[in-house]
Amino acid sequence: MLARIAIRCLMVIVVALSLAGIGSVRPALADEAPRKKLNVLFIAVDDLNNSLGCYSHPLVKSPNIDSLAQRGVRFDRAYCQYPLCNPSRSSLLSGLRPDTTRVVNNGVPVRKNIPDVVTLPQFFRQHGYYSARVGKIYHYGVPGDIGKSGLDDTPSWDHFVNPRGRDKDDEADVINFGPGKGLGASLSWMIAKGEDAEQTDGKVAADTIKLLEEHKDKPFFIAAGFYRPHVPDIATRKYFDLYPLEKVLLPSEPSEHFAHIPDAALTVKPANYGLEPEKLRIFKRAYFASISFVDAQVGKVLDALDRLKLSDNTVIVLFGDHGWLLGEHGHWQKMSLFEESARVPFIICAPGAKGNGRACPRTVELADIYPTLAELCGLKAPEVLEGFSVRPLLENPEGAWGHPAFTQVIHGQAKGYSVRTERWRYTEWNGGKAGVELYDHDADPHEYRNLALDPQYAKTVEELGALLRAGPRGKAQ
Repeated sequence: MLARIAIRCLMVIVVALSLAGIGSVRPALADEAPRKKLNVLFIAVDDLNNSLGCYSHPLVKSPNIDSLAQRGVRFDRAYCQYPLCNPSRSSLLSGLRPDTTRVVNNGVPVRKNIPDVVTLPQFFRQHGYYSARVGKIYHYGVPGDIGKSGLDDTPSWDHFVNPRGRDKDDEADVINFGPGKGLGASLSWMIAKGEDAEQTDGKVAADTIKLLEEHKDKPFFIAAGFYRPHVPDIATRKYFDLYPLEKVLLPSEPSEHFAHIPDAALTVKPANYGLEPEKLRIFKRAYFASISFVDAQVGKVLDALDRLKLSDNTVIVLFGDHGWLLGEHGHWQKMSLFEESARVPFIICAPGAKGNGRACPRTVELADIYPTLAELCGLKAPEVLEGFSVRPLLENPEGAWGHPAFTQVIHGQAKGYSVRTERWRYTEWNGGKAGVELYDHDADPHEYRNLALDPQYAKTVEELGALLRAGPRGKAQ
């Protein structure tokens, strides 16, 4: 009898302590659902530079990407690791830098040199996510490989779609300002016939929305790869109408600045391909029209995400795979270490991040995407990754960082390596033997004055040279 009373008293005490929250861990209630995994919507825009409203471009209209920037964190100093499609995409999708992937051209699949690599979408697939792509994520040639898989990576996906639109079917009507060059490597353009939905990027949007609808109830990594504004620049007429030709201007630059640029840095010879200014302006208008066209397609996908009530549980990342020159230094296209070629648009919208709606001035890289998405989704990233998670900057965009950005390229026999801090860009060609460049972005944001040989900046050259040689894992800036 006394034993039963003692047991009852002990039970009363335990219950009382439990209700008071003392000395116990509250078990999960049966009707409490576990926290849902965050989804990932991964948006890649081919050859998109920073000509966007959210990056303060005075002319380009990009309301949907601008809206995404207002919902997330816009990185103002983001850089690719190699200013060419395949090397850049191979780097960011593997989380490894070009010297590790050894992919430095458009003809080598990422898995050829590193067969055991776990790519970003493959990593999510291994962790129970539905992984799918629509359009260009890994490299394939535009426009030649539209409708095909190109250098796609099969282990990365549960499903893939290779859309082909009317723009590809009407390719014979494309205007090419670069005689002797293919449409994918020249200043080529066309006003598309038909409606947006008939074009390849219209189909990218539609097929991405279909995947979102079909897989909204389980964790997904869905990648939408848009083709424009890669040449040939194609958009329907209403987007061309946004840009009266008289408002499309070419850069006005001091001609004498060419004298101080190493020959290895200059790849477009003669400058502007020797084309007359009117043709250059006509093409530039087409590039802007293509941006607005793609922006509208991105908007359709983002609207669908909202309609499906997925926005509050989905990390959205949008980026351009490298920059694109529009006449700066007499150059067009990519494959340059000038700012306009190395810098990229980069936006992350993470549910609940304290930094959402703000801009980040820190130097970040596309190599940072892989570790960032892994951490945001609560996954342990592979230790081999060579970028850094930017999650701290999503909470405090102006917080301490300390990582410069590195970009490299090969021009014939010249290898260029460039490091970008918040103030400086420093570049060496063949270890400095083929030329050195130093630009002060506080005073010279267009890189007109190469200070590398000015004795006044000898200490800066020495410090940045050491930083460049130390590499990303060296001493922080």
